[in-house]
Amino acid sequence: MTFVDASAQAEAVRSGGVSPKELVEEIILKIEELNPKLNAVVSKRYERALKEAEDRDFSDKPFAGVPILLKDLGQEQAGEPSTSGSRLFKNYQAKESSNYTKALEDLGFIVLGRTNTPEFGFKNISDSSLHGLVNLPDDTSRNAGGSSGGAAASLASNMVSIAPASDGGGSIRIPASFNGLIGLKPTRGRIPVGPSSFRGWQGASVNFALTKSVRDTKNLLYHFQISQLESPFPLPILSRNDIFSDLKGPLRIAVLTKSPIGSSVSDEAKQATKDAALFLQQEGHQVEELTNYPFDGIEAMQSYYVMNSVETAAMFDSIEASLGRQMTADDMELMTWAIYKSGQTILAKDYSRIISQWDTYSHVMAEFHKQYDLILTPTAAGVAPKHGQFNLSQSLKNDLFHMADFGQEKQQELIWDMFSESLALTPFTQQANLTGQPSISLPTHRREDGLAIGIQLTAAKGREDLLLQVAQLFENQGKFM
Repeated sequence: MTFVDASAQAEAVRSGGVSPKELVEEIILKIEELNPKLNAVVSKRYERALKEAEDRDFSDKPFAGVPILLKDLGQEQAGEPSTSGSRLFKNYQAKESSNYTKALEDLGFIVLGRTNTPEFGFKNISDSSLHGLVNLPDDTSRNAGGSSGGAAASLASNMVSIAPASDGGGSIRIPASFNGLIGLKPTRGRIPVGPSSFRGWQGASVNFALTKSVRDTKNLLYHFQISQLESPFPLPILSRNDIFSDLKGPLRIAVLTKSPIGSSVSDEAKQATKDAALFLQQEGHQVEELTNYPFDGIEAMQSYYVMNSVETAAMFDSIEASLGRQMTADDMELMTWAIYKSGQTILAKDYSRIISQWDTYSHVMAEFHKQYDLILTPTAAGVAPKHGQFNLSQSLKNDLFHMADFGQEKQQELIWDMFSESLALTPFTQQANLTGQPSISLPTHRREDGLAIGIQLTAAKGREDLLLQVAQLFENQGKFM
């Protein structure tokens, strides 16, 4: 059976053209055939999925009987493994389902298992010591990206038709770029949160999905969105007309190809962005190239690492209380250990200042979007990295292991050094996580060797409609590769 996308699968189920069980059986065969090569799927629940396919009523569901794989980071499903890519949780099973997962099930999806992710989602590649490397389907010597690497590989290889994912610093958009997929990070507060966490990474982290069609992205956003008053960031609902209408009138679009942290950007990333800008200009939109991002990218990333350190330290305090013992370096990967230990030294007043700084960034961007409707950048500065490309030097590893021996300033320098090479590949995505804006990666470019690289469009808070309308324009004109 061949379907264009998840929406087509659901239409076939509702019309009686295919049964949910037949879909599930076919996807199981695909996973078993392809996963040994890609290592995208880390746990399976085939028997329960088959039973659900037979027993559940899908007649009024927008994604009736569509098989999916949850990301193994958050997205808990009661009674199922939830490892967060960490050997500390190798045998952990979720006690309750997240509101995100419940909403997916309510939409008619059937969960077949969980996808590979780096430990606690800290990386833009997927290479956890627990589950191993995720291979890029286009070139298995390269990494599929992170932290939604397993999700991206499962979709790019056609194991599934849509892939639940999450984004705390680019974790949807980065693997979307590497794998030639559509990756929308919705506005902070758009998608259900809780009940175990309502402000992941202070609101920087949001759940959604990777897709292959704009139609799937629109359908999922329309049915998934919520005005969740118990959450810290409730939003008004977008209407059907907002999401599904065509673009009205010319837009003002700012174009940036310079890295916000001053690192190098590949020629193909620049060319992909320039080609997209030219296309939009030819479609009647006003395009203006800028030389600098509206706020200091280095300062913003430094604040991001401080947040990450504090939130990780708080997370491990909870884990210690649950396990009844102190954490050791043997419990986690070196990168996690370093982030955890650095979080122990940051004062509450400094953390409060950092989070207030994010509000200032949000204000700056709100003012910026009074002049420009969208920002167009590369999604990443290059194509998917080779496995081992970001291996750390032995001297840096030694310092990270002894992180507790250093003062706060030196600790944050080491954190920067630890991420510097990987950040240089993906410097464009984190800003929208800090400000809460919606941002989308579109698959408009491939190198001569077939490797994908995406473009990124970012809008003001709450304006996913603009992103989807422009995405539809690219898709309709055959600009997706």
